[in-house]
Amino acid sequence: MSAPQNCLQSPPLKAVNLAQTLTQTARRSPHGLAVIHGDVRWTWRELDLRASALAEELLERGLQPHQCVMLDGPNSPEFIQAMFGVWRAGAVIAPVNSRLHASDIAQLSELCQPAVMIAHSTTESHAQASADSVPFDQPTLWLDGEGEGSVGHYTEPVHTVRDYPVWRGDHAWYFFTSGTSGRSKASVLTHDQMGFVVTNHLADLMADTGDTHRSIVVAPLSHGAGIHMLPQVARGAATVIPTSSGLAPAEVWELVERERVTNIFVVPTILKRLVEDSSVEKYDHSTLRYVIYAGAPMPNADTRRARQVLGDVLVQYYGLGEVTGNITVLPPHHHDHPSPPEVPFSTCGYPRTGMQISVQDDKGKEVPSLCTGEICVAGPAVFSGYLNNEQANAESFRDGWFRTGDIGLVDEHGYLFITGRVSDMYISGGSNIHPREIEEKILDHPAVKEVLVLGMPDPEWGEIGAAVCVLEPGVTVQEDEIRDWLKTRMARYKVPRSIRFWDELPRSGYGKIVRRTVREMLLEQTA
Repeated sequence: MSAPQNCLQSPPLKAVNLAQTLTQTARRSPHGLAVIHGDVRWTWRELDLRASALAEELLERGLQPHQCVMLDGPNSPEFIQAMFGVWRAGAVIAPVNSRLHASDIAQLSELCQPAVMIAHSTTESHAQASADSVPFDQPTLWLDGEGEGSVGHYTEPVHTVRDYPVWRGDHAWYFFTSGTSGRSKASVLTHDQMGFVVTNHLADLMADTGDTHRSIVVAPLSHGAGIHMLPQVARGAATVIPTSSGLAPAEVWELVERERVTNIFVVPTILKRLVEDSSVEKYDHSTLRYVIYAGAPMPNADTRRARQVLGDVLVQYYGLGEVTGNITVLPPHHHDHPSPPEVPFSTCGYPRTGMQISVQDDKGKEVPSLCTGEICVAGPAVFSGYLNNEQANAESFRDGWFRTGDIGLVDEHGYLFITGRVSDMYISGGSNIHPREIEEKILDHPAVKEVLVLGMPDPEWGEIGAAVCVLEPGVTVQEDEIRDWLKTRMARYKVPRSIRFWDELPRSGYGKIVRRTVREMLLEQTA
């Protein structure tokens, strides 16, 4: 079915540059704290001037509007300065995770064709790989160091630098997929779309956020944490950045107490580590109003533990990078919403304001409540497509709906339950099996800390289930014990035929378990 033609021919419409969130907050609250990082405590005026100074430098170097600037480095005040400086100059940011391999950076550079790279001394190999892949128009700018060529050197502009005027549809952010199951793609996020996302985050996730609030960053600003930072800027809430290069729970909780942090964005693996660390009991975290988690399904056992430790402050949202996290929300007081009898895990919430969910069959027809299908979504948060990838665009949209690739169902009250991904499902002996149900059952075993279930090739059954478990410290358990545990809790055909125990599961730079790598490792072990 083709989309109907618009009967009104509208002229091109202006959009609002994302840098306006900083411009307006700096005018309104120039002396309020914007960024806290060790001894660094920038005000909104300082951050605003620094963004202008960097924009001025980029323009003097010859950066053109709509060109791409790749950002590569650990979380820092200068990373935030670079984001707003690039937008103010009218260019597009392409943040990458600093933990990726140099070959990954080269591939991403080929995709987005950056004119300039802003990197960190710890990612110098990335800068070189990117330069070898796509020659830059200008030398690399550095997030650390001193003197010309370092972002921190640019503190005050010589001339007035205003936010570059943008139009609806103008690119703002190339948001890279994590690539845990294949080659990365770049979702094109536009200024007008992101304006809706900022507003929606404030409406649905943390409605009373204001200039007395503070947010702490514990995930890469190159991804979801960077999106989460934008509503803080819009409302004048300071961003607190730990000084540790990796996740240090004791430092996080100490900062929560000292800086009176009110909200935090985490992925489930980070939240699990934070609440299981003994330091959570040492420091006062009563100022936390919103602990927002997203990025992957969170096992029921981990959610229960987090609520016991932190109280009813958990806010879950579900949303891919292509929809910038804007599909569902589960506020604190909705975490006890009952699951249907046939669903062994909790809901991820109801549709975000202004968004719509449709669970569809293979033909694109919406299925009734409590029936499983592919989760599709529509609304202003949906991205405008993948950069230079028409095949992926054609595969990802059907009749105007964005196809998430996730499988789920909606109950009679409109709450969504995710049962797995289309690509994760495997067929064993003619039966479709979704790993998430099995993973939840295995995680109920007291000896198991983490687990991944996937289908592996088998000459007799086509595919068989394989479970890789990480046990709690100091615990020993046998394969048959896990299998017997499952046989009393689910249909026998779903019980994995292979159960293995590893010390850890491989993760991406974003903290997600890399299913593709696990599969490759299992194939090597059985070769």
